[in-house]
Amino acid sequence: MSMTATETDAQLAARLATDAGIRLVALRQRMWTAGAVSWEVMDGGDMASQHFLADELAAARPDDAVLSEEGVEDPRRFEVDRVWIIDPLDGTREFGEPGRLDWAVHVALWERDHFAAAAVSLPAINRTFATDPAPTLPPAERSRPRLITSRSRPPRLARVVTEALGAEPMHLGSAGAKTMAIVVGDADIYVHAGGQYQWDSAAPAAVAQAAGLHVSRVDGSPIVYNDRDVWLPDFLVCRKEYATATLAAIATSPA
Repeated sequence: MSMTATETDAQLAARLATDAGIRLVALRQRMWTAGAVSWEVMDGGDMASQHFLADELAAARPDDAVLSEEGVEDPRRFEVDRVWIIDPLDGTREFGEPGRLDWAVHVALWERDHFAAAAVSLPAINRTFATDPAPTLPPAERSRPRLITSRSRPPRLARVVTEALGAEPMHLGSAGAKTMAIVVGDADIYVHAGGQYQWDSAAPAAVAQAAGLHVSRVDGSPIVYNDRDVWLPDFLVCRKEYATATLAAIATSPA
């Protein structure tokens, strides 16, 4: 994909997420072929994707600030209205495991108090989801909801919701991969309570909201991005028909 003079923010987000993903797929294959070990593949992917996205954003939107997992703190993000929140490689662990598909690239634009644009690419399956055009949710067809959570650190609240709703559990890496699993209909609820950073959930949250999903903290309050503290304790995404029951189960759970 190439930049045009009339490229919208949503088009830019989608292009960057897609192009970064294409580069990561190629880099991963080259490094495995060259005999690299997992940590080298993970570090190489993080740095290569960070450099690409940072350079592209600096060229396309030089007046905007950037908040990135792999970048240095940009103090302008507290002075300007537009801040790009990016995770150059979400699911680094999965990226470093041969054959894993559940890793992503996140690109989101936060403007004052809302998302202006975002995209999540799942490069290993050659798919990109953006806020414009927004994804169309498939109809719910399962008799019991499917709850998706971390493959390595499933939180206690996920078990609480699973039991309360009689949900079927499933596990994936990458917040982007888990959230997009709901967007495409492979899952219905994503509960995370082990803490994340803003870049882990920003683009997935924006795309999920654009698709019509419920997105909030686990207490039902909205998530605010570009805060000075980049740590976010928890995250909930689900189909709206499960939001009330999910929040009720969480609310009645012992602290």
